[in-house]
Amino acid sequence: MSEQTVFSRILSGEIPARRVYEDDQCIVIEDRAPQAPTHLLIIPRKPLVNVAAAQEEDAPLLGHLMWVAAELARRLGLEESGFRLIINNGSGAGQTVFHLHIHLLAQCTMREGDLAQDLPE
Repeated sequence: MSEQTVFSRILSGEIPARRVYEDDQCIVIEDRAPQAPTHLLIIPRKPLVNVAAAQEEDAPLLGHLMWVAAELARRLGLEESGFRLIINNGSGAGQTVFHLHIHLLAQCTMREGDLAQDLPE
């Protein structure tokens, strides 16, 4: 990635954000415009634009991000009530920050049918 994103600026400490979790591969912060009572962003330290930009060598990192999501869900007691993971890939899919990140949303009713509402038939 050539230009600085808000996430790279958070990672560098230039922009403050409350870190819910961090390790050598990623950080997790609360979303500043939450769409659910629990809305976390899992952000890799490696600056991948999106999941489509990932290479074979990134497979362990992608797996780690999913493990972090599951671990946070366990720590927050979300296994029973459920949670949703979302990765937007490209502006047509709603990606607004071009640094790969996973949204973890929970503690609200989410229907599967809502996801397909705007799809062409």
